[in-house]
Amino acid sequence: MRELVERTLGGEDGSRGRRVMMNVAESPLGWLRARGLVTPRQFEAGERLRTDYERASLGPSVTMQWSARVDGSRGGMADDPATAQLAAKRGFDAAVAAAGPGLADILWRVVCAGEALPAAEKAMGWPARAGRLVLTLALDRVASHYGVH
Repeated sequence: MRELVERTLGGEDGSRGRRVMMNVAESPLGWLRARGLVTPRQFEAGERLRTDYERASLGPSVTMQWSARVDGSRGGMADDPATAQLAAKRGFDAAVAAAGPGLADILWRVVCAGEALPAAEKAMGWPARAGRLVLTLALDRVASHYGVH
């Protein structure tokens, strides 16, 4: 199944980010959604978490910006890639903390690292099919944290 969506990786408002097409059905979370194993609310929470994770991993610009602003101002915090990266890191940390103890591992492995659920279960020494239950609990808590309805 192909479900292409356009995503902006980078800036919060899309002004500095690069636009990419993603097949969300190829991600482990998309695979679970396509089979009705996670709710749309849980999927949206996972996508928001993954977006925060990706934005937090972006390195700041290491070159000087030679173009002056038309209004002469120096710009705000949103213009600073390092500040945006730190904000995304804080958002990611807060969402993982909202999931609660013991749930961060499966959440990170499946949602952020893109590890298949059976592989994550095996790596953590869990019985088969135990990961989905724990993952859905974590995603419900993250959805509440993000205010996803």
